[in-house]
Amino acid sequence: MTKKLLGIDLGGTSIKFGIVTLDGKVQEKWAIETNILEDGRHIVTDIVASIKHRLELYGLTKDDFVGIGMGSPGAVDRDRKTVTGAFNLNWADTQEVGSVIERELGIPFAIDNDANVAALGERWVGAGANNPDVVFVTLGTGVGGGVIADGNLIHGVAGAGGEIGHIIVEPEHGFECTCGSKGCLETVASATGVVRVARHLAEGYEGNSKIKEALDNGESVSSKDIFEAAAAGDRFADTIVEKVAFYLGLATANISNILNPDSVVIGGGVSAAGEFLRSRIEKYFLTFTFPQVKKSTKIKIAELGNDAGIIGAASLASQLG
Repeated sequence: MTKKLLGIDLGGTSIKFGIVTLDGKVQEKWAIETNILEDGRHIVTDIVASIKHRLELYGLTKDDFVGIGMGSPGAVDRDRKTVTGAFNLNWADTQEVGSVIERELGIPFAIDNDANVAALGERWVGAGANNPDVVFVTLGTGVGGGVIADGNLIHGVAGAGGEIGHIIVEPEHGFECTCGSKGCLETVASATGVVRVARHLAEGYEGNSKIKEALDNGESVSSKDIFEAAAAGDRFADTIVEKVAFYLGLATANISNILNPDSVVIGGGVSAAGEFLRSRIEKYFLTFTFPQVKKSTKIKIAELGNDAGIIGAASLASQLG
């Protein structure tokens, strides 16, 4: 019988699981709620219990699997298979993850940062089309990413390789970032960053706009609202999208001028704007790249959606065989 892979995408609200074939097809998937109570001490136990239950349900044993891969927030030690400082999981201190899972399930285990793992998924069977040189940028609550160069995920000496959200795009008048710097891409291109740009531009905008009106009235406005309004012809919303696309075009051009990947894949919640956003990013990308990069590197929208994490985690597991 052909062996399978198990992928786990660990998040602050839910833990997603997938049984994946060796060529990246998801055969079964399920999810459980993340129990972060009591310093997140139930999380690993819950993962083990859920996998045991499903294997029993599907009539599978440990011998059916090459390995288990997991993407986790926080600082991941890939060798020790531990996670530190994943505050959305209530994991301030170092957590033993791999040793517990391997002991309880008897299946080899690998772990990496969640953004890196999503990058592996998109590169393997998503928009990256299994090319050895792919950059993944995820636009969500923050801006994350992963860099795959010559088939290898770039980690750097301290594991901070691929921190695309902290490329400086506004050095003089930038917003302050949670990292302690100013003008990071994350401050203007994350879901909250898009709204921050909107508030900033609203101060000097004089025309009619439902988005400006909502902001001026102190109403709640989301990045989704802004993109939808821009697509429907709201001129103020359009200037916001244009500004965000400028920042993303500048950042992706800088990455590509260094790495010359086959593609830069844009994923995460904000990327739901699709071609409307992609084409604008591409316009600025082409402005800031040099000739060979213009001709060879493509800007793409991610294809795997919520499955990128479990598929990427499975691809980590495939290297354990």
